[in-house]
Amino acid sequence: MATDNRINFWRRNAKVPGRYPKETKPKFNNLKTKKASSFHEFARSTNDAWDIDDEEDEDFLAPASCLPSGLHSSSSQQQQNEVAHSETEVSHRLAPPRTDAQTLQEDEDEEEEEEFDHVNSKVVKSSSDVHLSTSSVRSTLQKQQSLPVRPIIPLVARISDQNASGAPPMTVREKSRLDKFKQLLSSPNTDLEELRKHSWSGIPREVRPITWRLLSGYLPANKERREHVLQRKREEYFGFIEQYYHSRTDEHFKDTYRQIHIDIPRTNPLIPLFQQPAVQEVFERILFIWAIRHPASGYVQGINDLVTPFFVVFLSEFVTEDVENFEMAALPQDTQRNIEADTFWCMSKLLDGIQDNYTFAQPGIQNKVKALEELVSRIDEDIHNHFKRYEVEYLQFAFRWMNNLLMRELPLRCTIRLWDTYQAEAEGFSHFHLYVCAAFLIEWRKEILSMIDFQGLLMLLQNLPTIHWGNEEVGLLLAEAYRLKYMFADAPSHYKR
Repeated sequence: MATDNRINFWRRNAKVPGRYPKETKPKFNNLKTKKASSFHEFARSTNDAWDIDDEEDEDFLAPASCLPSGLHSSSSQQQQNEVAHSETEVSHRLAPPRTDAQTLQEDEDEEEEEEFDHVNSKVVKSSSDVHLSTSSVRSTLQKQQSLPVRPIIPLVARISDQNASGAPPMTVREKSRLDKFKQLLSSPNTDLEELRKHSWSGIPREVRPITWRLLSGYLPANKERREHVLQRKREEYFGFIEQYYHSRTDEHFKDTYRQIHIDIPRTNPLIPLFQQPAVQEVFERILFIWAIRHPASGYVQGINDLVTPFFVVFLSEFVTEDVENFEMAALPQDTQRNIEADTFWCMSKLLDGIQDNYTFAQPGIQNKVKALEELVSRIDEDIHNHFKRYEVEYLQFAFRWMNNLLMRELPLRCTIRLWDTYQAEAEGFSHFHLYVCAAFLIEWRKEILSMIDFQGLLMLLQNLPTIHWGNEEVGLLLAEAYRLKYMFADAPSHYKR
């Protein structure tokens, strides 16, 4: 009976990863690659996982507001040009392709018009000019029509808006779910277990900020106490700012602040919101205060990414338009301070559960990468043996998956949806994340097995094409991760570290 249950588990989904026919094994490639002899050697060689050189900045202790304004304006102009070019391409792609018969008919019509104009002594373009122009336009259209058409997906929106297939209006089901959330949140004592159950499948944008505060443990379930707790915790955070932030220039802390100052501009560099000096100053304060209050780990590259989902979600509570291009300075100062404090406390709650990922030698990440290797060897032996055949170590690609919680592999909108489930799931950021990584790896099974050399495999695993992912793809990924968790519930205890 148990075997039948496993075979029929989510049988309707024909594309569930983990159950595939045997594929022809590629020929062996004798390419050898030098491997890191130890974790420390590997960590030293990859301490900057973003492939951006550390440039010495003589003014790194200066506030972000002192940065040259021309840099931001030129970047903004470039982004506007790219958007305009993208819109032009989309409009061309939407034009219906012309058949050969239509093209031939158009050519004949042009010749007839030219002959008629010549007879009536009208001034016209030469025939060669007309054909040159026509062929040029036709060639451009053919190239543009060969490109895939993708809708523009907002950074933060309603659940339906984040689907890669489009942005339909709120459905009856979604409205019903939103009403259920509002009912739970408005009760005198919110049932957190019931809230987690409904949040697993995604949280509507309208109630996501307060739901995240509750699920992270930042706010109490008792409705009457929430305002008092928020006021007290926000005042406590800015007390830390007054007490510690001036010490960023001290000899003992200047290296920490310097690294934070270097990493902040690298955080989602293509999103204009995060390039604003006011936003970068907020991130610097949050990360510096967290680092000096957690001396066992201090600041480690990768923690800067974990600030962004909380910041965007709490900002969306006050912004109805496009969050990506919103000017932070347009908000009242008190609102900005509240967003900053809430982001700090919720990020701190998250890191409390995975702090061994960032202590000396990062033992938490080492254990999780080893657990992923063992889990994949049980789930898909073909992929596991393929990595062994071409000497690909899991540490070479999964280190970043664990260090950044897949944030470098997925668009930010997908991370926000993923974290809805992580906060609803018991040990979501530690234990369940392992199964999500396994499902994510197997999602690319066909592409992985088609690569027959070491460099090709690493390039694929470090540049997976998820730019157009939305809620639909993340939902399938989470469903597969849950299936794997269900089927491999007997995993060794070290999987849960």
